[in-house]
Amino acid sequence: MSFDWPTALPLIFAGLMGLSILIYVVLDGFDLGIGILFAVAADHEKDTMIGAIGPFWDANETWLVLAAGLLLVAFPLAHGVILTALYLPVFAMLVGLILRGVAFDFRAKVPVHRKGRWNVLFFAGSLIAALSQGYMLGVYVLGLREGIGAIGFGFLVALCLAAAYTAMGAAWLIYKTEGALQEKAVRWLRSALVLTVLGMGAVSLATPLASPRIFEKWFAFPAMLWLVPLPLATAALFFFLWRRASALPHPQDRHALLPFCTLSVIFALGFAGLAYSFYPYVVPEKLTIWQAAAAPESLAIILAGTLFVLPVIIFYSLYAYRVFGGKATDLSYD
Repeated sequence: MSFDWPTALPLIFAGLMGLSILIYVVLDGFDLGIGILFAVAADHEKDTMIGAIGPFWDANETWLVLAAGLLLVAFPLAHGVILTALYLPVFAMLVGLILRGVAFDFRAKVPVHRKGRWNVLFFAGSLIAALSQGYMLGVYVLGLREGIGAIGFGFLVALCLAAAYTAMGAAWLIYKTEGALQEKAVRWLRSALVLTVLGMGAVSLATPLASPRIFEKWFAFPAMLWLVPLPLATAALFFFLWRRASALPHPQDRHALLPFCTLSVIFALGFAGLAYSFYPYVVPEKLTIWQAAAAPESLAIILAGTLFVLPVIIFYSLYAYRVFGGKATDLSYD
């Protein structure tokens, strides 16, 4: 039996785009979270916090560029619909990312008495980017609807995603720092987990209620029995993380990476739930993966380029995290 490329290629690109978004949320999530934590960190701790993300943050954003690029070239119809509906939050996100990028470099080069204003801008850019992404997620979950209810839900998810990024940032600091800052990061993690749980719960409840089709997928027998482990595993991991964080930092700094890994798995489970809910649609209830996809001939050419670029990105990322492993020190440009 011959392989059906016209059917398979859109699925391959949907998988690649979804994987890119998930990796971006995990990796850039922690450095956005650390930027948000600037609001509660002491001045003498901020250089160490920057040092914890300095070698990685720019590369982390590569995954966002890859996801957006795949959406544009592989699903041009969906790109037009989604970007039109989310024009303002996308614009706000880009402003936030640019602002934090400029602040990241300038705070290390200006005189000491001017560093404070760039610290504020780094926090502001990180918060704007996180809130914008959360708002887009909330509106997307509701099928890109308009109206007061959709806007209100978008702001709720925006707040909760910012909290989730804050939790990721705190978890990364637990791994990358030591001493008083590491102890603070444990407290920040436990505080941020409350809103993270609220946000995941809100998205999980709103998704099936937004569409009769999605409701049927989740609550019809026997599929419901197969899906029960997903929310149960997520709840168990949250409970495990909450209890485990109270025992950190551990002597000899053992298990310091555990909170970050646990949160990454939680994010992956949440993403899997969303993917299952919306499949086969790339624009909820409007365009399926195949309706929005480019021509198979175009996808074949794009796939060849992607298979060359993607391993390079993965190799560089793994190499950077290996080379710059260990505890963070104050970032220096000397």
